[in-house]
Amino acid sequence: MASGEAVAAAKRLVSFVNACPSPFHVVSQCKQTLKAAGFVEINEKDKWAVSPNGKYFVTRNQSTIVAFTIGGNYKPGNGFSIVGSHTDSPCPRLKPITRKTKEGYLCVGVEYYGGGIWSTWFDRDLTVAGRVVVKEGKGDAMKLRSRLVHIERPIMRIPHMAIHLQRQMNEKFNPNRETEMVPVLAMGITEQLNSPATANSDAKPKDGQYAQQAQKHHPLLVKLLCDQLDCTPESLLDFELYVCDTQPGVIGGALEEFIFCPRLDNQVNCFTSMEALINASGLDNDTHIRMITLYDNEEVGSSSAQGAGSNLTELILRRLSSSSENPLAFEQAVAHSLLVSADQVHACHPNYSDKHEADLRPSLNDGPIIKFNGNQRYATTAISASVLREAGRRAGVPVGDIAVRNDSTCGSTIGPILATALGIRTVDTGTPQLSMHSIREMCGVRGIQQATQLYQSFFEHFAAIDASIVED
Repeated sequence: MASGEAVAAAKRLVSFVNACPSPFHVVSQCKQTLKAAGFVEINEKDKWAVSPNGKYFVTRNQSTIVAFTIGGNYKPGNGFSIVGSHTDSPCPRLKPITRKTKEGYLCVGVEYYGGGIWSTWFDRDLTVAGRVVVKEGKGDAMKLRSRLVHIERPIMRIPHMAIHLQRQMNEKFNPNRETEMVPVLAMGITEQLNSPATANSDAKPKDGQYAQQAQKHHPLLVKLLCDQLDCTPESLLDFELYVCDTQPGVIGGALEEFIFCPRLDNQVNCFTSMEALINASGLDNDTHIRMITLYDNEEVGSSSAQGAGSNLTELILRRLSSSSENPLAFEQAVAHSLLVSADQVHACHPNYSDKHEADLRPSLNDGPIIKFNGNQRYATTAISASVLREAGRRAGVPVGDIAVRNDSTCGSTIGPILATALGIRTVDTGTPQLSMHSIREMCGVRGIQQATQLYQSFFEHFAAIDASIVED
C-alpha cells in the first residue's frame, strides 16, 4: 500500500481536480495556491521589476499561467529549469448559440473539443463550468468583467439510445456528434409551466438579430448562470463554458491504490509541477530561474495566443534574460536551459497488452516515464533523458521508458513545439495512467508523489547536473 505521504499527495491532487472543471479554474486554483506560498502576480502589460530570490507568476487569457522563482545567484544569460504542461482536457464546449429544441426537449448546442472518447459522455450526470463576461455599470464607469462559474449540480445529460432500437450497438457504435450527442437540459412543457412569461418568447427579432446575447440560449440555462453570478440576463455578454461531469474524483480500488478522476490528463502535471516549484529548496544558491508553464489548448494543437505554440514563452524568457550589459543573454540562457515536457503516459492496459511495445510497458505506481519517438513526436534526446534520470536518482524516484510499436500511431505534446520554437533541450515525460481522454480516467496513488519528487529534484539539481555534462 502507498505511504501516508503518498496518500496525502493523492488526496490533494483529487481536491485540486475537483475544484478545476475548466482551464480557467485550473489557473484560478494555481493563483490562489501560489499567492498563499508568497508568489507575486505580475502582468504582461506592465514593466517588470523582479529580483533574485523572488517568486512571481503571470497569466494569459485566464487559462494559461507561468510561475517562476529566481535563483539567488542568477545572472542574465544563466539558464531556465522549466517544467511545462497543459490546463485543457477533451470535452464538449457550448456553442455561441446553444438554444435547441428537439421533440419537446430543451437541448444545448455543443461542439466537441479535442480527441475525447466520446462514448463515455453518454448517460453521465453533467453540468457546465467556465467563464462568463458580464457588463457592469454604465457610462464611463462601465466594466466588462470576466467571471468564473461552475454549476455544481447535474443539469443536463446525453442519453443513450436503447439497445432494443439499435441492436448493433455493442458491435459498432459511432454516434454523430452533431445530431446524436446533443445534451438534454429540460422538457419544454416543464419550462413553460415554471416560467410562462419567458419560455415561449421569440429568441430572434424580425431583423434576424438578437436584441440581447442571452436570447441565444434557453432562458432556463440563462437563469442558472445568472443565479450563480448574481446578475441579470441583460448583463450577460459572452461565455466560454465547458460541459463536465458532476461525479467527483476519488481514491479507489480494493487497496485504495488508484485514483478515479476526470481530467488527469493533464491536471496531474499542473498540480505536481506547481507543488514541486513551491517546495523546492536551495533557491538562495541557485544560478537558474525555475519555472512552470501551464498552457491552454494543447489538446487541439497549441496554436492559440495562450497555447505553447504562441510567443508567450519566448517573450517571458527574453524579459527575464534582458541585460543592457549582455545583448545576447537570451541566446546564452536558452543554451543553458532544459524543458521537462510533462504530460500523461499510457500505462500498459491489462486487457489490451498487445497494443503496447513488448519491452516498454509502464505500470501504474512504478514511477514517471520518459517518452521516446524517433520521428520526433516527442523531443527527448539521450542527453535530456540522462538529465532527468539523474534528477530521479537523486530523489530516489524510479524513472522508466516508453516508445510505441512500429504499427501504432503516436500522440505528441508541447515538447516538440517548444523545442522547435526555442531551440531548447527537451525531455518528454509523464505519469502512467489508463483511460486517457475518457470522461473519467485512472492513475496510481503513488504516481502523484513520485512526479512531484522528480520535478522538485530537477528544480534543485539541474544547474549542477548540466554543469557535469561533457560532449566530446
